[in-house]
Amino acid sequence: MLIALFADIHANRQAFEACLDRAQDQGAQRYVLLGDYVGYGGDPDWVVDRVMDMVDKGAVAVLGNHDSAVSAAREQMNPEAQLAIEWTSGVLDTAQRRFLADLPLTRSEDDRLYVHADASDPKKWIYVQSTLEASRSLSATHEQLSFCGHIHRPALYSLSSTAKMTSFTPQADVHIPLLPGRRWLGVLGSVGQPRDGNPDAAYAMLDTAKRELTYCRVAYDIEAAAARIRSRGLPPVLAERLFRGM
Repeated sequence: MLIALFADIHANRQAFEACLDRAQDQGAQRYVLLGDYVGYGGDPDWVVDRVMDMVDKGAVAVLGNHDSAVSAAREQMNPEAQLAIEWTSGVLDTAQRRFLADLPLTRSEDDRLYVHADASDPKKWIYVQSTLEASRSLSATHEQLSFCGHIHRPALYSLSSTAKMTSFTPQADVHIPLLPGRRWLGVLGSVGQPRDGNPDAAYAMLDTAKRELTYCRVAYDIEAAAARIRSRGLPPVLAERLFRGM
């Protein structure tokens, strides 16, 4: 089975549509959404509606911290993110807000775990940015493969049977064999707001038959996404950073 994995869409319609179109062209048979559908971008209502429709058709979706913040004022965010969430809360309707509030923190499927951030304590939204956090996250699970997002930068970690950790930054369109003698944690880049210096939207494809993971990048209409942010009165910096991928 070919599984398309997306994280951190952040209300960026143009980026999400580009990723979905490319994944469909690649033959995706199942879709997994790792949270943060809203925040920062100018189309939270459209994105949530699309995610709701995908879930109705069998996609897997988990909760992200920005999704949680729509109804949970306790979530801590920087000023621009907080302004975007407050605006988003007013844009979404009751059904959309309820959908986000009801999303699970994690989902397990066969030998795979899906979560937005560190799996050791998903409610704390801990960033997986090093082998230390990756090891803690893997140690809290029993699945062989784990997938998360949250940091907006792609990375891949593995844990051997002797507890040796490895990490590297994957390159786009390279098929990575997920060797059965190790446990793996794939950290996805961001669909809607990459922060690795590459403005192209990011997602990944998992081939469960071949046990291969491929990180993907796709160009999209950044001008249109930025214009949408500005037209809806959100902080201009949220538009400007799309062009830098930072």
